[in-house]
Amino acid sequence: MAAKDEPIIIKKYANRRLYNTGTSTYVTLEDLAEMVKKGVEFTVQDAKTGDDITHPVLTQIIFELENKEGQNMLPIPFLRQLIAFYGDQMQMIVPSFLEQSMIAFSKEQERFREQMKGALGKSPLDMMKIATPIKALEEQTRRNMEMFQNAMRLFTPFPPAG
Repeated sequence: MAAKDEPIIIKKYANRRLYNTGTSTYVTLEDLAEMVKKGVEFTVQDAKTGDDITHPVLTQIIFELENKEGQNMLPIPFLRQLIAFYGDQMQMIVPSFLEQSMIAFSKEQERFREQMKGALGKSPLDMMKIATPIKALEEQTRRNMEMFQNAMRLFTPFPPAG
């Protein structure tokens, strides 16, 4: 069993089954998604080679979630932009930018949740206070996009002729 500070090892077998070595049980991609939501650290290893295959397994989870009805979080323009960065000089910067943006978004989300908890069950006037955190979240998103676009301009000093 893994120590508290070490990630749980999930082994993926040739038959595509996933085995949680921490609980000695077989798990599904849905189980792994729940572990992510709960903040449980894990790595996925190929059972035969021992190779770390966490990235493709997490990508598979996202793919499956995106294909569920009403679950789309990644808009088509975003996906197109992301694909365009592959093989581009920006490819090195994009992962770090996305990671930092998600960290900032998570912090804002937590504040938003706390304000929502405080507002629920109160008067309609109190409920109107919800608009403030929503606007703050929108503003944070706008600033993140602006920062990203400015970073992109540093690497593309000559915009394409159009």
